[in-house]
Amino acid sequence: MDTPIGSAPEREQTSATAAERSPRPHRAARRRPPVRAWLQPAVIALIVVAAFVTCYIGLQRDPQPHHVPIAVTAPHLPGEIHQALGDSVDVHPAADAHAARRALENRDVVAALSNDGPGRLRLDIAGANGTSTTSAVKNLVGAYDHGAGLHITTEDAVPLTRFDARGLAGFYMAFGVTLAGFVLGSNAVGLAGLLHLRHRFWLLGGVSLAIGTVAAIIAGPVLGAVPAPVIPLVLTLTLLAAAAAFTTKLLGTYLGPIGLPVATLLLLTVGNATSGATIGADLLPTAARAVSALLPPGAAVRAITDLSYFDGSHAAAPVVTLALWAVVAALLLGLRARLTRRRTAAAA
Repeated sequence: MDTPIGSAPEREQTSATAAERSPRPHRAARRRPPVRAWLQPAVIALIVVAAFVTCYIGLQRDPQPHHVPIAVTAPHLPGEIHQALGDSVDVHPAADAHAARRALENRDVVAALSNDGPGRLRLDIAGANGTSTTSAVKNLVGAYDHGAGLHITTEDAVPLTRFDARGLAGFYMAFGVTLAGFVLGSNAVGLAGLLHLRHRFWLLGGVSLAIGTVAAIIAGPVLGAVPAPVIPLVLTLTLLAAAAAFTTKLLGTYLGPIGLPVATLLLLTVGNATSGATIGADLLPTAARAVSALLPPGAAVRAITDLSYFDGSHAAAPVVTLALWAVVAALLLGLRARLTRRRTAAAA
């Protein structure tokens, strides 16, 4: 049967030919991405790597002792030590060798020097203060001993546990807990549209407790590298995780996209590098020494060491510091949410 003129197949063919001959519509010109989209991540990455390398390598390049506290006995020995070593040491006169050793065991000083007979000195050190600090003390006293022609005997009165021979367990613990808190806080920043503020607070607080508990149990009873009592150690690490989490959440909320890089610099880079765990606080430069005990990792390292080896004699101040970081950050987050609600109500 013949196909009638103007049938469907002919109309489709004609339409296709006309479409081929008609000019194609021009594609919409693509907008070039703004310079900021390229520049901001590049600058942030360069700042982070420069700060990390400068802090961790620069601080270890040439550590110098500064007012290292040493208990010294005997009538004339304190003056001689101060005159010979200058500002490198901070001489604490002690009534006798027993008093000097008690100051060492309470972490009021990092070494105790006393007479041990004619032409002999006795140096008691606390290995728990870290190898960098004890090495610096031995070098300083050794220099004085060599110049005065004396013989010195050294004893470690507060040694490190055998599962932490290099004294770095506190540093790794503080770094790991701070990192976990940072990750927790950075994830909470993205949950603002899914969870109410109180639910995010419960999340940060509850997971911080879990982080502190897991870290304390693994490093303490399981591995035996941190001989601190478990409950005080859990409290300290929970506060460290909460301080890192709430501070990260705070910076991400207030500063937007650059908040997390700022938290990285503050907590993971500067905070851990100046904590005093790898390089003793008394050997840090002036600026690093000024912020060491004020940042969460430095406060945590001090508390962990005090709880582990010095019966918690000076643990209260760093624990309060950690609590303040967490509480102040939480209050500022709550304040911002309250102000946002007021502005929304006023606009409505």
